[in-house]
Amino acid sequence: MAGELDGPRLAPQSGPARQLVVFLHGYGADGNDLIEIGKAWQGLLPNAAFVSPHAPRPCGQAPMGREWFPLTFRNPDERWDGVNVAAPVLEQFLDAELARHKLPPSALALVGFSQGTMMALHVGLRRPTAPAGIVGYSGILVLKGDKDVEGYERQITAHPPVLMIHGAADDLIPVQALFHSTQALAALGVPTEWHLSQGVGHGIDGEGLRHGGEFLARCFRSGSRPQPAAG
Repeated sequence: MAGELDGPRLAPQSGPARQLVVFLHGYGADGNDLIEIGKAWQGLLPNAAFVSPHAPRPCGQAPMGREWFPLTFRNPDERWDGVNVAAPVLEQFLDAELARHKLPPSALALVGFSQGTMMALHVGLRRPTAPAGIVGYSGILVLKGDKDVEGYERQITAHPPVLMIHGAADDLIPVQALFHSTQALAALGVPTEWHLSQGVGHGIDGEGLRHGGEFLARCFRSGSRPQPAAG
C-alpha cells in the first residue's frame, strides 16, 4: 500500500518527548476521532507526544472517513489479508515518528479502537523491539482462519504488555471476541489484562479511558513492570 500517513498531533505537556503514543482509529473514522484521548491522558503522561494518523484508504462504506483495510464480510480471511496489507505503511509511519522525536523503539505505545486495535496488535507483536504497551479498545486479535494460534506464534517477535477493553453491550464486535482474543494472547505468552465496560456498546466510556491511561503510565514507568488493573 503506497503513500505516507499523517494526522493530528499533540506535543508533550512538559519538555521534549520521552514517549510516543500512537492512536489507530476505527473503520470509517479518521485520526481526529481519537486524538482527544491524548488531551485526557496528558496529566498521566506529561512527557508523551501523541499522534493519530489517518488510515491510508478512503472508507468504502463511509466516504468521508478512512479505513485501514476494506470490510465486505464476503471473504472469511479479509481481516487477515487486510492487516497484512496495511502493516508496512503503518510500520514506516511508526519508525518515522520515533525518529522525529529522537526516541528509541521501546518508547512507543499503541492504542487502537476496533479496526485500529486489529492493526495495533498485528504490528505491535511484530516489532523488532517490543512497544512499551498496547491498549486495544473494542477490537480483536486477527488470526488466519480465526484459530491458528500455533502458526501465529511463529510469526511474532515481541511480547509487549497488552490491555484489552470492551463494552459489554457491543453489538458490532460481540464481547465474546474479548475473551477469545485475551485467551489467544495468553497462549502466545503475551502478558494480557482485560477490562469489561458494563452497559457500554461499541465505544469508550470514562472508566475504560481511565484504565487505558493508567495502564500506559505503568508501562512507561522506568524499571517497573505493569501491575494488573482493577476491574
